[in-house]
Amino acid sequence: MKTILRFLALTAVCAFGVTAQAANFRTVVIDPGHGGHDNGGQWGRVYEKHLALDTATRLEANLKRMGYQTVMTRRSDYFVSLPQRCKIANGYRNAIFVSIHYNYTWKEQVSGLETFYYNREGQRLAQFVQGSLVRNTRTVDRNAKFARFYVIRNTNLPGILVEGGFVSNESERNRMKSAWFREAIARGIAEGIQRYRRAG
Repeated sequence: MKTILRFLALTAVCAFGVTAQAANFRTVVIDPGHGGHDNGGQWGRVYEKHLALDTATRLEANLKRMGYQTVMTRRSDYFVSLPQRCKIANGYRNAIFVSIHYNYTWKEQVSGLETFYYNREGQRLAQFVQGSLVRNTRTVDRNAKFARFYVIRNTNLPGILVEGGFVSNESERNRMKSAWFREAIARGIAEGIQRYRRAG
């Protein structure tokens, strides 16, 4: 019985520690997807790698205005491997991880925003961010979803992967080519992060 009680107490302490860490983070590791020879999704001259980097830079500016420290896995158009991205993220404590992408599918009518997570704390973060994204962009809500993407599965931080619309959808492609839409995505992510932190 004593052994069981000790185990339950330890479990409670660990759970509290994870929540406390999530609530008290001051650093956001921002991961612009693709880069260099890896264009990501593309349609004509619209490349996911460029959209992701621009959105990530805007997100960094929004977060700094809110008082957060930021780390970027890349700052220009060069390739960073998935293990390298995770290594960068795992070098920080009291931080969260946000990977930014834009979607693509052969079904050109598919549209909307979605945010992916791998673990429980990532799910909480994803739900806050997804809600803020939809409010800021008034775009189709494809919800927060579980996924096993490498970068969120192999980082030790609460992490999410945001898909900011479909390059393959003409209407969304035209929107994401506009600075105001990429700024709305960045602002939505930042506001979601702020809500997540305040919720503890």
